[in-house]
Amino acid sequence: QVQLVESGGGLVQAGGSLRLSCAASGRTFSLYRMGWFRQAPGKEREFVAGISKSGGTTDYADSVKGRFTISRDNAKNTVFLQMNNLKPEDTAGYYCAARAGSTGSRRPNMYDYWGQGTQVIVSS
Repeated sequence: QVQLVESGGGLVQAGGSLRLSCAASGRTFSLYRMGWFRQAPGKEREFVAGISKSGGTTDYADSVKGRFTISRDNAKNTVFLQMNNLKPEDTAGYYCAARAGSTGSRRPNMYDYWGQGTQVIVSS
């Protein structure tokens, strides 16, 4: 069992930055690939970014590539999402997720554990 708690969301103007954190507890954090997803009202949950167990491999949705950076600190059991040049269309609830599989995935149903989410609102 892994417990995930996100933090760092808030209200920011377009062009601004936020850094989301996801603290994990329970089983060994480094055994899990991690992902960030987001869900806007009335829309399906969508993949934002993923990172391998060691942090050496990352993956990004085209909509955030070049603006968002995912990273992890296995010593602190934490995964981060640095979001720069935010746009109003980035407004959503942001969720971190843990996947025990050996390969990365962009599909929400391939992740085993989820946090409760943190809200990001980008004003124009």
